[in-house]
Amino acid sequence: MQTQPRHIVGIIAGLVFAVIDFLLYFESPYFIPLLVVAVSIAWAQYWLDFFIENTRQRNIERMFPEFVRALVSAIKSGMPVSRAILHVAEADFGDLTPYVKKLAYQVEWNIPIHKALLLFGDATGNKIIKRALATVIEAETSGGNIEDVLDSITHSLVEIKKIKEKRRAAVHSQIVQNYIIFFIFLGVIVTIQNMLIPYVLNLQGAQFGSSDILAPMESTIVQSVPIDVSSLGAFVFSLGGWFMSLNGIFLMLAVVQGFFAGLVIGKLSEGNLKYGVKHSLILVTATLIIMSLAQGFIPTLS
Repeated sequence: MQTQPRHIVGIIAGLVFAVIDFLLYFESPYFIPLLVVAVSIAWAQYWLDFFIENTRQRNIERMFPEFVRALVSAIKSGMPVSRAILHVAEADFGDLTPYVKKLAYQVEWNIPIHKALLLFGDATGNKIIKRALATVIEAETSGGNIEDVLDSITHSLVEIKKIKEKRRAAVHSQIVQNYIIFFIFLGVIVTIQNMLIPYVLNLQGAQFGSSDILAPMESTIVQSVPIDVSSLGAFVFSLGGWFMSLNGIFLMLAVVQGFFAGLVIGKLSEGNLKYGVKHSLILVTATLIIMSLAQGFIPTLS
């Protein structure tokens, strides 16, 4: 993925937003949520490219059987393979169209069919298409009929597509349930962090006062540690202390849970962990914003 001017603009906008956040809201409960928003702005263009590429690959996979079916029909009508490719290239195949036209140009420039098909598969960057074309080339090289091979591949791809659609429809309710379960978990974490833990600590303090038995316990349980930015060493030390506090532990627990829950949702919906990254991004971003707002605004008992 190449860095383009819009990526640089997004990074600069995120940095400007972060600087404004540090200058105006450092002591405010809005500080962490706005910092999360700043980071999201900075990498938004990269994530947008990732989502667009995933959508484009799905569209290419969806249109490839249509292209093969049209190619088989042209070959059955009596056209040679090269002429059939030139004829099919006049049709519209959505996101696959530029690659089909490029294939037609290569055939028109007398590039061998095998090499043109390999270049076509590499250009799409789609593993399913590359495997299918490799099968076609191997079968024809071994003496098979390219028309029959293409026809078999078309049926296989259509069946795979139907299976994927059925699985996606079957797991849709599970995906919704996973999102609901995660946000319920997040609500439980916020309740424990901001209400139950302070209440228990204050109740123990009221019952035992400053007894020697409770003193060691009180010294090890810290609700939150303020971040010191006076120097780099103080910042690192205070940040380490914050991670060891209850707020830091609960936040990291929720972030880890959100990240892996997103991967599981992606595996369920698409059969590939790669597609779970977008769900992980959504859950982790929501976790950081909700938890930081809760730590800043929900009153804790003292």
